[in-house]
Amino acid sequence: MKATAPPAKRRRGPRLAVLALVFCSLLVPIAFLFNRFPAGESSCALAHAPEGFLIGSIVFCDAVYVTDERPQQDKPEKIPSSSKDSEQRTEDDPSRDKIEPKVFSPPKIEQPKTEVNTVTVPVQPTKDVGHGNLKPPRVQNADEVEKAKACQIEFGSYCLWSIEHKEVMKDAIVKRLKDQLFVARSYYPSIAKLKGKEALTRELKQNIQEHERVLSESIVDADLPSFIKKKIEKMDQSIARAKSCTVDCNNVDRKLRQILHMTEDEAHFHMKQSAYLYNLGVHTMPKSHHCLNMRLTVEYFKSAPLDSDHSSVHKFNIPDHRHYVILSKNVLAASVVVNSTVSSAEDKENVVFHVLTDAQNFYAMKHWFARNSYRESAVDVINYERIILENLPEFGIQQLYLPEEFRVLISSLERPTEKSRMEYLSVFSHSHFFIPEIFRDLKKVIVLDDDVVIQRDLSFLWNLDMGDKVNGAVRFCGLRLGQLRNLLGRAAYDPQSCAWMSGVNVIDLDKWREYNVTENYIQLMRKFAKSDDEASLRAAALPISLLSFQHLLYPLDEKLTLSGLGYDYGIQEGVVQSSVLLHYNGNMKPWLELGIPDYKKYWKRFLARDERFMDECNVSP
Repeated sequence: MKATAPPAKRRRGPRLAVLALVFCSLLVPIAFLFNRFPAGESSCALAHAPEGFLIGSIVFCDAVYVTDERPQQDKPEKIPSSSKDSEQRTEDDPSRDKIEPKVFSPPKIEQPKTEVNTVTVPVQPTKDVGHGNLKPPRVQNADEVEKAKACQIEFGSYCLWSIEHKEVMKDAIVKRLKDQLFVARSYYPSIAKLKGKEALTRELKQNIQEHERVLSESIVDADLPSFIKKKIEKMDQSIARAKSCTVDCNNVDRKLRQILHMTEDEAHFHMKQSAYLYNLGVHTMPKSHHCLNMRLTVEYFKSAPLDSDHSSVHKFNIPDHRHYVILSKNVLAASVVVNSTVSSAEDKENVVFHVLTDAQNFYAMKHWFARNSYRESAVDVINYERIILENLPEFGIQQLYLPEEFRVLISSLERPTEKSRMEYLSVFSHSHFFIPEIFRDLKKVIVLDDDVVIQRDLSFLWNLDMGDKVNGAVRFCGLRLGQLRNLLGRAAYDPQSCAWMSGVNVIDLDKWREYNVTENYIQLMRKFAKSDDEASLRAAALPISLLSFQHLLYPLDEKLTLSGLGYDYGIQEGVVQSSVLLHYNGNMKPWLELGIPDYKKYWKRFLARDERFMDECNVSP
């Protein structure tokens, strides 16, 4: 019987080549995703923010970076896990380095030929209310400026906070131990390869292990054992003997660079963890505030209604009264705005406040303002979500959105070594555009953010003649619409038009309705909100707010508002005291533990005193 030949072996080369191509095709998009911050861009580009720290988008526009920094509420952030050591170590290396864990634009209004002058603000005279308010910055070289800019792009106001709270290392002995350990590790691999140096190799290995053991148990000098001086001397002798040996300097240099890179990775990892905890702290309601809300809510349902007489209800819809609108979910923040406004007002009798809040905080807010009186003024607490659902369901967005804040990092292309400035730009949220629909009987209102403190009488704002303008606001010319061309797309806009800020806004509701601002907003939202998720809606607030009022803005005097008290540590106390309105825009709000201590006292002095629920919940005034 004729034997059959064995089957020919299949060649494995083509299969391996195909697998390699597939593997490379997977690596390329991964590498592209990791390259999130391309260097040296001069034109605008849109890139997603680092997950876990910034929600929304970062807009690179020449020398301006704009970031929506509010956290995503429906998806909890995770602390980044520890990265693995990417360097291969030899078995005889005793070092154990670890890295811990549709194009639309609002109708253009014909502009009068005469210039619109800003209103004069009656303030006490000061030497300077511009950048001269700031304490003189420390002189920085180009490297420091670049590092500070990169840090603020990635981590935001955390960098400012960390610099202010940076502690100088005072434990000199621990520092010396770490320095010795790094030098010994860099020489050890080269010494271990030399013939006849077995004893020195063992000695270095033993000293390295002993240093690691000591440093694992001690982080300050006070924790070090009494015999540490002998170990330091012993290590010095071993390092001196290792330096006297003839070794390849390139190997030592390579090992030192490896240790340096691992140390930098470890420091960056810990910075990520610290920044995460900082963001968690500034975006989380304090426990005492949560307790206050719960106690007020329970008491509202337990007790008889305190406002049953309805003595001040008739004031709510009288157009001739002075109506202030506040959007807030924070009882204490809203109460400070009301109290500071009333305390600073000369005419307190015809002042009416309308506090728009959500369903969750409505009863707590209702009970608080029923318990506390504010001179002759009246406070109307409104459940925003309910009124939208019952009366304006066609608008779709029923959730209450507070003013949106965007972080703007401004640097100069002409002077690259000049220190970058970080500003927080607060603009109207989606909820602001329904104010004319909610208050249909009113003609004019002043909208206040819940993170402001009023220190002077605002009566002069009610006497403004804004002509054909709708929104009286303080302009922010550090950011112009032309710098946001990628974000605004092909919409019609004036590139030199300045951005503006919320905080205090004089709104002519009659002109608003005449120019159909809300309808224009709805069309803009269809253009800029790419999806129905919360992050997309909130990110769209910036272009929508800027485009909705670009031809309808009446500029208020810049001296009216002193902003930056929620992130800027360098504002002089005299300037704060003489300002009409203080705006705590930024992450470090005055009711938080992380708020800037020097500015907290201006907010706390308008807190309610002798309030039983505040005492029970340990809310300290």
